[in-house]
Amino acid sequence: MHSWSKIMPDAIVVGTGFAGTVVARELAEAGKRVLVLEKRDHIGGNMYDKQDENGILIHQYGPHIFHTNNEEVAEYLAKFGEWKPYQHRVKGMIKGIEVPIPFNFYSMENLFSTQECKILQTYLQENFANRQRVSVWELMESEEKVIKTLGHYVYANVFEGYTSKQWGVSKADKVDRSVLERVPVVLGYDNRYFHDKIQQMPAHGYTTIFENMLNHKNIECLLNVDMKDMVTFEYDGTIRLEDEAFHGVFVYTGMPDRLLQNCYGNLPYRSLDLQFETLQQDSFQSVSVMNYPTSEVFTRITEFKKLTGQQKTGVTTILREYPEAFEGREGQEAYYPIENETNRALYEKYKTTLTSCWSNLYLCGRLAEYKYYNMDAVVARALELSKEILEKEGK
Repeated sequence: MHSWSKIMPDAIVVGTGFAGTVVARELAEAGKRVLVLEKRDHIGGNMYDKQDENGILIHQYGPHIFHTNNEEVAEYLAKFGEWKPYQHRVKGMIKGIEVPIPFNFYSMENLFSTQECKILQTYLQENFANRQRVSVWELMESEEKVIKTLGHYVYANVFEGYTSKQWGVSKADKVDRSVLERVPVVLGYDNRYFHDKIQQMPAHGYTTIFENMLNHKNIECLLNVDMKDMVTFEYDGTIRLEDEAFHGVFVYTGMPDRLLQNCYGNLPYRSLDLQFETLQQDSFQSVSVMNYPTSEVFTRITEFKKLTGQQKTGVTTILREYPEAFEGREGQEAYYPIENETNRALYEKYKTTLTSCWSNLYLCGRLAEYKYYNMDAVVARALELSKEILEKEGK
């Protein structure tokens, strides 16, 4: 049994990432008593950050940069803490040379001769007039031999190795196209990794934002709680909180196959083995994130001081990311749904069963909806779901 108020809540939310936290806050603001259950010993989901033993602010689950064109989402988050502008710049180690990622005209000039660059840039500007970004697929499928050749070069040196490591496939073309299209080829000299209007980082860390969001008189939050120890899903359509029937709103942000004991088979996710290292030096690399598309077993190295802007001399902390299959072993986290037609069909089977059996169950977030959400998109989705729930409840 877990220590909680024992007052039957109006809503139960499982998970304290952006999906669960936003819904919990919105329902609480509407007057509902909300019980939040979190299996980890901290709030914030994968956005959780903390100071390590050397006083460096690290992102425990890998780097997270907030970027959006959705002003409503940015304004909403601004209510819970201070944010500061941040322009994310990434480089990739290609043929032993550091070049900007996404691949752009600077990247080209680092790898090709001046004459080759002039030819390539002329062809690109003629064939993609008034375009600032194109996908690598567009380059490879061009009828112009010069552009097609460039496309295959970029694919081989920027996308293929990185994508194969990240998603555990022998060839990057086995990954859904939408995944590769998340990183464009830039037709110009814009070195920013993202091109959204709003790009920022929390001035005092993500964890502070989550603390402020969950700080509400109608929210009770329990950490180190496995939902299965408190909640039972019965096949007559009843959800029980400990021994009592629960008839309120239930919002779940975890893996949906777990709710049905993986009865249709495991939904595939990718995970990461995150290896942190502290170095007794001021700086390790030239940018906050360095990608390794064609070399090394890991995909990238993050240096956190360059990500957060923290000023601290004589010490720096870096993170190497080693992608791996999610197998559900102790301590391993599911990070990325593997989106393709087969897996989407399996997800829809789980979703249909869950929502038809338990009418008060709602799925929200990257894991629960089996969708590769960015932070801004999951906040927008959580706000949308909260509105739907409140309208349905007549609040």
